[in-house]
Amino acid sequence: MTERELKEREEARRQKALVEEIQADFAARREMRRHLEKGWELNMNFLSGNQFCDLTPEGEIEEECADYFWQSRKCFNHIAPTIDTRLARLAAVRPTLEVRAFSDSEADLQTARIASNILRSVKLRLDFGKIISEATLWSEVCGTSFYKVVWNFRDGNIIGSDEGGHSLREGDVNVIPLSPFEIYPDTLNAGSMSEIGSIIHAKAVPVSEIAEKFGVELAGRTVEDFSLAPYSSPAGWKHLSEGDARLSLEGREILIERYTRPNGQYPEGRLEIVAGDKLLFEGPLPYRNGDRGERVFPFVRQACTELAGAFFGASVIDRMIPLQRAYNAVRNRKQEFLNRLTAGVIAVEDGSVDAEALADEGIYPGKVLVYRQGSPMPAMLDCGKLPAEFAEEEERISNEFVLVSGMSEISRNSASPSNVTSAVGLQLLLDQDTNRMRQTAESVERAVKEVGKQILHLYKQFAHTKRLLRMTGTGGETELFYFDASDVSADDVEFTSGYDRTPEQVKEDILKLLQLGLLKDKEGNLSDEVKTRVLDALGYGSVETARDVSYLHIRKAERENVRLAQEEIEADEYDDHALHRTEHLRALLSGGELDAATKARLVRHLESHRRKGE
Repeated sequence: MTERELKEREEARRQKALVEEIQADFAARREMRRHLEKGWELNMNFLSGNQFCDLTPEGEIEEECADYFWQSRKCFNHIAPTIDTRLARLAAVRPTLEVRAFSDSEADLQTARIASNILRSVKLRLDFGKIISEATLWSEVCGTSFYKVVWNFRDGNIIGSDEGGHSLREGDVNVIPLSPFEIYPDTLNAGSMSEIGSIIHAKAVPVSEIAEKFGVELAGRTVEDFSLAPYSSPAGWKHLSEGDARLSLEGREILIERYTRPNGQYPEGRLEIVAGDKLLFEGPLPYRNGDRGERVFPFVRQACTELAGAFFGASVIDRMIPLQRAYNAVRNRKQEFLNRLTAGVIAVEDGSVDAEALADEGIYPGKVLVYRQGSPMPAMLDCGKLPAEFAEEEERISNEFVLVSGMSEISRNSASPSNVTSAVGLQLLLDQDTNRMRQTAESVERAVKEVGKQILHLYKQFAHTKRLLRMTGTGGETELFYFDASDVSADDVEFTSGYDRTPEQVKEDILKLLQLGLLKDKEGNLSDEVKTRVLDALGYGSVETARDVSYLHIRKAERENVRLAQEEIEADEYDDHALHRTEHLRALLSGGELDAATKARLVRHLESHRRKGE
């Protein structure tokens, strides 16, 4: 046996041992947090309406059976509308991801402007609001959710092709919302992502996807564990309404990604990917996505309610389940009592009537009841009146729902309380609901800002060549800008804490400014430029008659500034040369973000305007 063959055999043994060690580590982590998984599944059952189930002492979800066949087992779901209301309130927590300059220097101002444009463009491209909504849904139901921020080399604009004719792309950032079922930390006692040493991301994926990404063919198998299913919305929870938390996924394999934080053994950290019995990848952590270019985990954590010394947070559903059980019991016992009052309970002497016919038909209107002569007449038993304790207990539990969930009846029922009539009082109730949800809202804010930082770090690492980004500008028009890694900084930036305003809020603010006269010039008139921008903001930007020719010339000059970063452009005869020269000079004097070639093209373009304007 040659030395090369010995090395290959030794490497195969090493890889096999590593695969076995990673699989054993994954199994141990699954067992360590199994009780948490069952709690999450129980929450999902209650949210979807299957509320007659509970956890057994062994930690399995079991359907609760009725003691008698006549018992009412209706579900009066208060959890689902409460979660819907909380999600609607949290939908307003959408930080704008605007970057504020670290100082007043021109370089920092330019960096902040470019970073803000990048984040706005990524936000529009990824539909970031939907990603936040999915992650928030998971955190509300299970207590914790995660964002995975990665660089997808198969995304972005096409820049060429390889020898096989396959398109080569420049790559771009992807943000993926993850459920807590997919994340396995090395300890459950860490209070944040920075306190764990390693983390595993695992889920069942099709073997075809593994073959496409890693070039390894696997046989595949049937996976029947819900916690490994790639579900990210309640549409995947239908099977839970039947009390079964299992499903079958054929042709799948469990893809295990283990991330290890940089340490003495691995200064750049470690990423190991395993599927089946194959080692698909091992190497350093791929992203410099931490402060000062450090390599950290590409995950961001978001929690509904933080727990001291716990990696996974708590859900508000955990608190509502005991109340929901009590409420269902009261309403069902009340329904049974009303059934007795309406259907009645008949007392008959044995042998005096046809008992089977009476049990099947009851005593319907117009029924001729024949009973044995000499026997007492069948009679309806007096069931009494509905006790007042039923109504009192039902009202008490309803009030406890408000206390536990943090949602008052004005938010949950869209109705004002009968004892509050003033606008100030109603606003105070709304403010109280907002304060109760402040911890959850702050967690969403922190998570979104951390995602924004990681996005900038990835562009800093991978955007080596000039890249063109498109974004929607004023009036719904498309604006273009070029940048590369040297223009991006994720360390010397600071995110603002503002939120995207709704179109109604923008219109209201503009109307107030017009009423106060703050948009008028010193003669008390509105300039053409102000009129155009007001029309744009009010939604009339597409009406061509609302724009003057000067505005169109300015827009054309701005588009030419973008083109001049890549090619020579000659001024047109019909240009308003004075306006064009002003816009080109503004771009030329902006300084650092223009390279020498672009500046030279701008100077030549200005000269062409001067010649044709004479």
